[in-house]
Amino acid sequence: MEDVEVLNKEFGKWINALAKAIDNQRSGENLSNEIIQAQMWFSATGQGKKSFNHTHCWEVVKTCKRFQIIPTGPTVVLNETPLHETPASDSPMDSPMSTDSPIENNPRPIGRKAAKAKRGSNSSKNASQFLEELSKHQAMRIEMDLKQQEHDMAVQVEYAKEREYVRKEREYVREQNIEKKDRETMAMDTSHMSPETKQFWKLERRDVMRRRLFRDDGPSNTDWLNGGNH
Repeated sequence: MEDVEVLNKEFGKWINALAKAIDNQRSGENLSNEIIQAQMWFSATGQGKKSFNHTHCWEVVKTCKRFQIIPTGPTVVLNETPLHETPASDSPMDSPMSTDSPIENNPRPIGRKAAKAKRGSNSSKNASQFLEELSKHQAMRIEMDLKQQEHDMAVQVEYAKEREYVRKEREYVREQNIEKKDRETMAMDTSHMSPETKQFWKLERRDVMRRRLFRDDGPSNTDWLNGGNH
């Protein structure tokens, strides 16, 4: 039978190795992989001992309260599996054999499938939010473009009205100038002028009459000015 002090040290190392294996266990792995990790930790912290060889004793005492494993590192999820270096004590006083530790229920690491589903859910949510924001942005852009088009059209309409007003104003001024000139032509006193000058003003008056008749009644009333010939 193994010496109690030796078993105490071995169990202390084994419990620390199991705690580290639990802390660093990848999500979804079974108990055998956990034991393999614990054996690796045990071998790394042992002094010349290849592996933990007291599994038959451990199976008997592992359910006792004092041997309950309390994880010493933060929960590791997904593929993030750094080794938490928690120094293992060789002292029997530091072993669970000499301390009644309360059982702590630490949260179980999230499973690989659950984590993948959560990532997928988050990705879908982020994609939906992005599409929603993009749709809002596009709607705002379209609304701004429509308002800009309406503004541009309103400016063009006002500009067209202004141009039409200026055109009519110029046309009115031109007609007024023509009217004034025609009145002066019709009122011209040619009694003191030479025959050539009188003939000139006679032709000018005929042009004035032609324009007035054409404007008022159309070209048919101006035939008499041309001697009835077209």
